[in-house]
Amino acid sequence: MADFRVFSVVLTVCIVCVLVECKYMVYNTSQGIVPGKLNVHMVPHTHDDVGWLKTIDQYYVGSNNSIQAACVQNVLDSLIPALLADKNRKFIYVEQAFFQRWWRDQSEAMKKTVVTLVSSGQLEFINGGMCMHDEAATHYIDMIDQTTLGHRFIKEEFNVIPRIGWQIDPFGHSAVQAYLLGAEVGFDALYFARIDYQDRAKRRDEKKLEVVWQGSKSRGSSSQIFAGAFYEGYYEPPAGFYFEVNDDSPVVQDDINLFDYNVEERVDAFVAAAFSQANVTRSNHIMWTMGTDFKYQYAETWFRNMDKLIHYVNQDGRVNALYSTPSIYTDAKNALNESWPLKSDDYFPYADRINAYWTGYFTSRPALKGYVRTMSGYYLAARQLELFKGRNKSGPTTDTLADALAIAQHHDAVTGTEKQHVADDYAKRLSIGYQECPLLNISYCPATEVDLSLGKKIALVVYNSLGWKRTSVVRIPVINEKVTVTDSTGKVILSQLTPIVNASIAKRKFYATAYIGESPSASPRYWLAFTAVVPPLGFSTYVIASVFIYILSHVAYAASASIKPMSYTLNGSQNGAIQIGPGNLKLIYSANDGKLTQYINNRSLASGAYVFRPNGTFAIQPEGKIPLTVFRGPLFDEVHQMINSWIYQVGPIPIDDGVGKEIVTQIKSNIGNNKIFYTDSNGRDFLERIRDYRADWDLQVNQPIAGNYYPINLGIYIKDKNTELSVLVDRSVGGSSIADGEVEIMLHRRLIHDDGRGVDEALNETVCVLDTCSGLTIQGKYYLRFDPLGEGSKWRRSFGQEIYSPFLLAFTEQDDKWTNFQVPTFSAMDPSYSLPDNVAIITLQELEDGTVLLRLAHLYEVGEDKDLSVMATVELKRVFPNKKINTIKETSLSANQEREEMENKRLSWKVEGSNTKQDTDLRGGPVDPVKLVVELAPMEIRTFIINFNSNLVK
Repeated sequence: MADFRVFSVVLTVCIVCVLVECKYMVYNTSQGIVPGKLNVHMVPHTHDDVGWLKTIDQYYVGSNNSIQAACVQNVLDSLIPALLADKNRKFIYVEQAFFQRWWRDQSEAMKKTVVTLVSSGQLEFINGGMCMHDEAATHYIDMIDQTTLGHRFIKEEFNVIPRIGWQIDPFGHSAVQAYLLGAEVGFDALYFARIDYQDRAKRRDEKKLEVVWQGSKSRGSSSQIFAGAFYEGYYEPPAGFYFEVNDDSPVVQDDINLFDYNVEERVDAFVAAAFSQANVTRSNHIMWTMGTDFKYQYAETWFRNMDKLIHYVNQDGRVNALYSTPSIYTDAKNALNESWPLKSDDYFPYADRINAYWTGYFTSRPALKGYVRTMSGYYLAARQLELFKGRNKSGPTTDTLADALAIAQHHDAVTGTEKQHVADDYAKRLSIGYQECPLLNISYCPATEVDLSLGKKIALVVYNSLGWKRTSVVRIPVINEKVTVTDSTGKVILSQLTPIVNASIAKRKFYATAYIGESPSASPRYWLAFTAVVPPLGFSTYVIASVFIYILSHVAYAASASIKPMSYTLNGSQNGAIQIGPGNLKLIYSANDGKLTQYINNRSLASGAYVFRPNGTFAIQPEGKIPLTVFRGPLFDEVHQMINSWIYQVGPIPIDDGVGKEIVTQIKSNIGNNKIFYTDSNGRDFLERIRDYRADWDLQVNQPIAGNYYPINLGIYIKDKNTELSVLVDRSVGGSSIADGEVEIMLHRRLIHDDGRGVDEALNETVCVLDTCSGLTIQGKYYLRFDPLGEGSKWRRSFGQEIYSPFLLAFTEQDDKWTNFQVPTFSAMDPSYSLPDNVAIITLQELEDGTVLLRLAHLYEVGEDKDLSVMATVELKRVFPNKKINTIKETSLSANQEREEMENKRLSWKVEGSNTKQDTDLRGGPVDPVKLVVELAPMEIRTFIINFNSNLVK
C-alpha cells in the first residue's frame, strides 16, 4: 500500500508537469459513486440566517456590514455563473425568503437559466420552507404554514418537490419535525447538526449518528424517516477546507511554476479527514458539508478548490470524491439495503458542552413569542374570513402577514436569540402584516374606551375560528361604570365589571407614551366581561351602551346594567379560609397570609370520579405573606395579588443590583409523579420526560435544573395513579418538573451578560420614555387544572385549541339610538352541525387560483383518551353546506403533491431488530367523491385541495 501511494504521487506530479504548459487546466469533476471505495459526498451549501445579527433585508443587500460582512444577494449572483462553468458542480439552497427576494429581481433570461440548473439537478432546493424554522419555540401550525409557503412557490416556478429536510442549525430537534415536517411532507431524509454532546459521543462510538427516526407513537412506522446527525456537531467543512475569500485554509496550489505547491499535502489532509469521519459512520458513504454561514459570496473560490480536490483526490485513488447533494447521498445510503438503529422521542434538550444547556431560549423574548402566537391564531382566522369574503386579487390580502409569520419562525427569530434591532424588525413586519389584513376592523383597546355616557354605543362582532360552537367569557376595557350588553336581538346579556389594577393603568400610560409619543387623555377603569355564544366558523354580534341611553329605548330593562362584583382586601390580619370561584373549580386562599392553599374540582366529585384527596383538595405551598383583593361576581371571581413591588405582571425585572434574573413560577402539589412529566412537541404530541435521564445514553448530570428543561408550546403535566396536574400556556416557554409533585415554568428573562454564542449582546429588553428606561414588562397567562387520572386530556386538547384560536373581536362606534345589523350572526357550516370534539380545522384558505386549501387535524394520540382517541369523521357537505364540491384532491402536508404520489415514491428503510415488513398504521380511508366524508385516525392530519363550483355564500 505504501508503494502504491508513492506511485500515485509521482504520477500526479508527472501529469501536472505535462499539463503546465497548457494555458487552461481541465479538472475532471465528473466522478460519480464508486462501489467498494470510501465515497466522500461534497455538498456545497450556504447557511443564510433569515435575520440574526442583522435583519433579513440587511443580510440580503449586504448593508450594516460593521456587524457582519454578509450579503445573500452576492451569494446567489455569483453562484449561477459558477455552476454554468462546469456542469458537474452542484449546490443546494434552503431559505426561500431570500431566494424569492432574488428571484423577483431577475430577468426572464436569467430565470430560464436557473430553471435549467434546477431541472438538471445542479441547483437543488433543500428543506424548501421560507426559513429554517426553529423546533422548540414554534407551533406546529406555523411550521406547516411556512413550509407550505415555500414548497408551493418552488412547485409553481420550477415544478420540483424538495426531498430532504435540512435543519442544520436549530438548537435541538423535535418529534413533530421528524414525523410531520418529514414523513407527512414526503421527505426521504432529515439532516441536522446540533445534538447533545454526550449523545453525540456515544453515537459516534457506536456508529449510530444515522438512524431511522420514528417521531410519533400514534402514527407508527409511517412516521419514520431516515435521519442523520453530522459528524462534528456543526455544518461546516472539515478543518482546513474553507475556501471563502480571506478564509485562512490553504488553497489547493497546483501550479508548479509558483511557490507553495501543495497538492500532495492537500490530498493527504483530505484523505485523513475522510477516514477519520468514516471510522464513526456506517457504510462507505460520508457527507462533507462544504459551506457555512453566508458563504459563496464569491462562489468561484469554493468551486475552484473543490474542482482541484476532486481531480487530485481521485487520481490518488485512496478515496473517491464527488460533487453531491443530500438527495444523492440519501439514495446511496438507501441502496445499501442495510438496517438502521431506531430513534424515538426527540433531541431535547441540547448542550454543546458541559454546563452549557441551550434551554434559556425556550423563554427568551417572551413579548415576541407572545406576539408571534397571537398573530398565528389571527392569521388562521383571517384566512377563513378571506375565503368567506372572497380573496381580493388586487390586494391587500393576508399574504403580507403570511410572509412575516413565516420569517418569524426562523431559529433566530421566535427563539429570541437575535440582536435587539433584529427582534424589533420581526415585530415590525408582523405589525405591518396584521394591519394589511382587510378582514376585520380589529382595534386595540382604545376602540372600546369611548365615553358611552355621551350617547355613543359600541357594536362588537365576536368571531369563532373553531369548528365547533363555543361559549366563553369576553373581556374588554371600558371607561364607564354604568354600561349594559345586549345581543343582536336586543336581549340583555348578564355582564360584570371588574376594576383594572392601578399598576396596569400606569404601565399602559408609560407604554403608550413610548410607542405613540403621548400619554392617553383617558384611561379605562374596568374590565367589562360577558358570556358570548358563537357558532362554529362564524360570528355573533353584541352592543355595549350606557345604561342611560339604554333606558330611553328599553325602559323595561333599565335595571339590567353590568354588575360590579363585591370586593374586599385581606391584609394578613384575618384568619380562616377564603373560597374563590362560583363554578365547579374553586381555589382556597388563607386569609392570614394570602397563600393559595387548596384546589377543589367539584365536577369530578359530582361525576363520581376519584377525588384527588379524601377532602377533594391539593396542597399548594407558596412562601411569604401575600396581601390580596377578592372580587366576587356572577360570571367569575377574581383575585388580585401584589407579590412584591415589581410583580403584578412579570416585569419590569430589576437589575439595579447588577444581577440578571430569570423569573420562574412553581406550582407544588403532593402528586407522586416519580420523576416523570410530560411536555408537548410543538403543540402536538406529548412526550414522556424523566428527570435526570435520557433513553439513548447514560446522562452525566452536571446541570440538574437547566438539563431538565424542555420546550413547552401547549402545556406540561404530571400524574400519579390517581390524579393529573396540567398547566397550559399562551406562548412558547421552558418548563420542567424539578421535584416530584411540582411543575415550574420560566416566564421571563433579563440578563446583563452575553453567553458567548455569537449574538455578542446581553438579553436586556427595555422600554424608554425620554430619559427614563425600564425593563420590558410582560403580561401573560398560564392555565392550571387538576383532574382525575385519564380525564385531563380533554381539557388540555379542547381548551388548548381555544387558547390558540381565541375569539376575534371587531369594534365600531354607533351614535344611533339602536343598531341594526345587516347580518347579525353567521356560520359557514350547517347550523345543526359541528366538528367532532377531537377534530380541528387548522387551515381553511383560498389559494391564488381560486381553489381552497383545507387541513383537518385529529387532536388526540392513541390511548390518550378513552372516548376521543378513536377514528373521527368529518362531513364536508355539512362543513360547506352552501357549496358544491366539484373535486377534492388529497395532498402531502405542504400541498405540493398528491398524497398517493408522495407515498408511492418515498424511500423505505429497514430498522434493526424488526421485521422487514412495516406494520400497517391506522389511517383514514380515501374520501368518497359522493359521500364526501373524511376519516381521521388519532394524530392524523389530512390536507386537501378543494375545487368549488362558485363563490361561497357571503
